[in-house]
Amino acid sequence: MKMDVRLLREFSGLTQTEFWGRVGVSQSGGARHEMGERRIPKPVLQLLRLVYIEKIDLDKIKREDVEVIAYLKSERKDLYKQLKKESAAHHRK
Repeated sequence: MKMDVRLLREFSGLTQTEFWGRVGVSQSGGARHEMGERRIPKPVLQLLRLVYIEKIDLDKIKREDVEVIAYLKSERKDLYKQLKKESAAHHRK
């Protein structure tokens, strides 16, 4: 996954401390990532995608939520599709 993290941070309007802190990275570590001095680990890239692209609040995610989603996707596909469609319609309002 190729991501210009400096551009993403600048677009978000956050300081390095605010931006990197949301994914558990220190300001100094984030600065090194932005300058290309240090490769960003894949788990951190995934967290950046979830927080800044998908707009997911990590503090609100619980294990049981993930388990319910996995169950619906594998065992109750029709219900999952219906709920996904209803949720999308609700968020467009």
